[in-house]
Amino acid sequence: MKIKKGIAVSPGVAVALAVVIDTEDFDIPERHVPVDHAQAELARLKKAVKVSKKEILDLQKRTVERIGKETASIFDFHLGMLADKILQKKFSDTITGDHVTAEYAVATVLRGYAKEFLAMPQYLADRVKDVYDIEKRLLRNLTGQRRQSLSHLAKDVIVLAHDLTPSQAAGMDRRHILGMAIDAGGQTSHTAIVARALGIPAVVGLNDITGEAAGGDTVIIDGNRGTVVINPDEKTLAEYTKIAHEQVEFLHSLDALRDLPAITRDGHEIRLLGNIEFPEEVDTVLEKGGDGIGLYRTEFLYLGADSEPTEEDHYRAYRQVIDTCKDRTVVIRTTDLGADKYTQSRARMPEPNPFLGCRSIRFCLQNLPMFKTQIRAILRASIDAEVSMLFPLITNILELRQAKTIVRDVAEDLEEENLEHRADIPIGMMVETPSAALQCDAFAKEVDFFSIGTNDLVQYTLAVDRGNERVASLFSVAHPAVLRLLKQVIRTGQRHDVPVSVCGEVAGDPVFTLLLLGMGLRIFSCAPSAIPEIKQIIRLITMDNAMRISRRVMGFETDKEVIKYLRVETRSVLPKAMQD
Repeated sequence: MKIKKGIAVSPGVAVALAVVIDTEDFDIPERHVPVDHAQAELARLKKAVKVSKKEILDLQKRTVERIGKETASIFDFHLGMLADKILQKKFSDTITGDHVTAEYAVATVLRGYAKEFLAMPQYLADRVKDVYDIEKRLLRNLTGQRRQSLSHLAKDVIVLAHDLTPSQAAGMDRRHILGMAIDAGGQTSHTAIVARALGIPAVVGLNDITGEAAGGDTVIIDGNRGTVVINPDEKTLAEYTKIAHEQVEFLHSLDALRDLPAITRDGHEIRLLGNIEFPEEVDTVLEKGGDGIGLYRTEFLYLGADSEPTEEDHYRAYRQVIDTCKDRTVVIRTTDLGADKYTQSRARMPEPNPFLGCRSIRFCLQNLPMFKTQIRAILRASIDAEVSMLFPLITNILELRQAKTIVRDVAEDLEEENLEHRADIPIGMMVETPSAALQCDAFAKEVDFFSIGTNDLVQYTLAVDRGNERVASLFSVAHPAVLRLLKQVIRTGQRHDVPVSVCGEVAGDPVFTLLLLGMGLRIFSCAPSAIPEIKQIIRLITMDNAMRISRRVMGFETDKEVIKYLRVETRSVLPKAMQD
């Protein structure tokens, strides 16, 4: 039995036999052809390009049907490259000028492209995966080799791979793929995005899972903790099989809560909202009993396409969410690009430390046309709805005021154009840095609401890169310093009558529900799947008890003391709320 630790990117537990997807590294020798064979090679290449385009279009169509338009748009880059005249000319010049085979021309030219991408900033370097995907597709169609398909499987499997290309990830057969374990990748990789959209438990960043396991091995994927177990012993297999069944039964038992209010035993009503990335996820929020959308991340409009989204692209996406929610709350966060995220067309030069660089609101304020395009769409889409606008990573008063001024300017432009819009849209800010938390008294006079982003707040407070596995043990929302900042923001909101929500991962973690309630939090925004469990805990607790727990926790000196105490208290309320 081997146990591997990675990055949990899609929750759940799955147990099945493994299928290992090879990296499909083609060995293409430099083979020369007679001068008079050049036209035949060009004809072969033209046919391979045509077949490849059809395959991608078919795959894109299936992805739209299975997942949604936003996810399917990742293939626009593939189609764009195959249609690129410069690329076609490079293929042709290599074949005719060097007198080589079409295969060698494809491999040489596209691997040159890949090297160029790898030399770019990280947010563009990730495009190299798409280039490799295009190369492999063309070479398969030139050589007649076929990739092991994930779209037509006869039995349930766990997929192990060094990295899945966008084509493989989006074309997966959801009925039989129960989980994924990937050597490479991170929270924003194609694989992670598709896994979450499909609800497949997944762990990435495992480094060498494909070297440790083989096809046919029994594998356990724990997408909650980022753990993969290869060939478990009977005891471990029995334990995880039991956990998987218990989770399913527990989640089904919570379905009855869907239409019940999130109200404590002593009558305090709590709002439970959902975090979404794609418009299609709204249905899941409502099915789970959510009161609306507390965080609509809009980055995928950029990340999933090769070109910058237009105002109409924004508008359609927002209206889809608004129309589904009807009269419920929808909080749209303006674009949070940079750091671990990227755009395909905005990068200028690499930053030595992008998490402390030009990201989020800073990026938007330096790219005003892009920022104004999004704001125009939000104001137009919110004309008849309960929509609010949320600015990310505000660190000082001046940038908040500048962002608000831009909103007013855009509203004036829309007024002059006689376009319907909502000029009085509520504006809030993310509290994600110590500077914002410590100055929240001043910010409270400038905004309509606060939304605490605990992921970045922990990172910036503790100086711990949340994506660095070497310091992962130091990343803890239970650190006393982080808890004091949380409490300060919540209490400041109460004093100024400014609503406060928590939209970071902690809001969906049942271990922290009692503590957050005791601190005074009345609005939780979390992953849709977490809503029923959080609601159940709320309905079983009294506010007096939650406040007692909060007072006790604030006296602890270490995060380990905090976690241990909260686990005991949560189990006393709802024993099945968590697994060790």
